[in-house]
Amino acid sequence: MIIEKIVTNIEQMDKSEIEKRHIEKVYLESEHLVKRIQRVKTDHGRELGIRLKEQRDLLAGDVLFMDDKDVIVIDVLADDLLVISPRDLKEMGTIAHQLGNRHMPAQFEGEDILVQYDYLVEELLNELNIPFKHEERKVKQAFRHIGHSHG
Repeated sequence: MIIEKIVTNIEQMDKSEIEKRHIEKVYLESEHLVKRIQRVKTDHGRELGIRLKEQRDLLAGDVLFMDDKDVIVIDVLADDLLVISPRDLKEMGTIAHQLGNRHMPAQFEGEDILVQYDYLVEELLNELNIPFKHEERKVKQAFRHIGHSHG
């Protein structure tokens, strides 16, 4: 089966519509969410080809296939993350500037900054005394570098 478009996202579906179907999941590493063309396998062994026609990243909860009986959904494996919790605007600005200088992609959840684990950033956070946790956590979208140059 070749998937060329996303049907919907499971978060936008009625709970009753989900419950009447058998759910299969495709588990992806967050870095694979940016791939429009890939071969995957569901947790039930069904092989799929993904070849998206539109320019978009996959997201956790994207429905790849749905009929009256089955639904196939993207799920994301947990990433090794630093969850940074600045206490005030000064700490937020300081760490945002430092992460930007390192070209580190970041995501935000509430007041927290999420970055993929890097021991140098961990050392920096300890040095700056900015609160953080090192944990495994699922993200909904890929960490994406923003293309630019210093020219």
